[in-house]
Amino acid sequence: MSGTSLDAVDAVIVDISADSCRLVGARSHTIEADLKQEIVSLCSPGKNELYRTKTLDRKLGQLFAQAAQDLLDCSGIRRKQITAIGSHGQTIRHSPDSSPRFSIQIGDPHTIAEQTGILTVADFRQRDLAAGGQGAPLLPLFHKAYLLKQAKSLCVINIGGMANISALIDTNKQLVGYDTGPGNVLLDHWIDHHKQLRYDKNGAWAASGKVIPELLSNFLSDSYFELPPPKSTGRERFNRHWLDDRITLFERGGNAGTVTPQDIQCTLTELTAQSIVNSIIRHTQATTLIVCGGGAKNAYLIKRIEAYAQRKNKTMKIKRSDDFGLPADWVEAMGFAWFAHRTLNSLYSSAASVTGASHNCILGSIHAGSSGLTPLQFSPNTRPT
Repeated sequence: MSGTSLDAVDAVIVDISADSCRLVGARSHTIEADLKQEIVSLCSPGKNELYRTKTLDRKLGQLFAQAAQDLLDCSGIRRKQITAIGSHGQTIRHSPDSSPRFSIQIGDPHTIAEQTGILTVADFRQRDLAAGGQGAPLLPLFHKAYLLKQAKSLCVINIGGMANISALIDTNKQLVGYDTGPGNVLLDHWIDHHKQLRYDKNGAWAASGKVIPELLSNFLSDSYFELPPPKSTGRERFNRHWLDDRITLFERGGNAGTVTPQDIQCTLTELTAQSIVNSIIRHTQATTLIVCGGGAKNAYLIKRIEAYAQRKNKTMKIKRSDDFGLPADWVEAMGFAWFAHRTLNSLYSSAASVTGASHNCILGSIHAGSSGLTPLQFSPNTRPT
């Protein structure tokens, strides 16, 4: 899969049984700068969109197929040992509040199935949207199965381009989850713009700056942060235009030339940290925060999340998903392998309590491999959720 951060294609091999989801192999395939720019350009309206979308759809399908093949080659796993590929694709538009609502992921699954010869499950968000849901986030159900268990004291924070949380609430331990706002997306854009770097390693550049309270307040005033769940968001809302508009407004208020780029990076880090913690405080009873996703590697961001969380509740502590058996870097990709497994076993993968759909949905479309469907041994065994 490739997330909102657009840093790489993550490919994993997962062994799924009734009570475990074990990582067998993993590999990250870099998305080149020119291809990343093509993707970013389709995340907002522009010229000749249909042609550009379908061309990029096929290109990404080829890239995803190559990522799968490279992983097989380096792990020593044979193609016939793989039951299926679960491909999330690359989101270029997510509009869950439009009428009708829609979400577009590209990375042609027909191409993946054709080039690899492996049955491919894709289009995971469409059925939930058709049932009146947001189509996102989907990972909370996976988090519940392998990280949350039945404990209301736990909350999973997945920090990708966007950040989302998963937790159990109420006496019935109902699953709740939603996007809290930007995760890495604005941080990555800002450091790329000023230093031509793909990301802020360990948050070192942000740590060299200082928070600008007035600008942080402006960032946090966005109405998205006050919306009740279910809700989801993406680059359509939190993007360079959103950031540029707020910085321009700040500078016109007599602040031009008073702050450095690293001060803004520091303030963006605080935006991510505070919007995550505010959501946890508002909607969960959690005291242990389990972090996963690419943002888990940003030491300064994690430090700020922990500091702000303990300011709100001194009993709060942070752990990595690795402590619970799921490697933080690969949780999201593992989740979509699990979703493919559930699709093939006629089990739902979207939780209505999370997305707002009218019912829990079996997700995905199935694209036959070179041997069709007959060789696949679908197992009814899966972890109860």
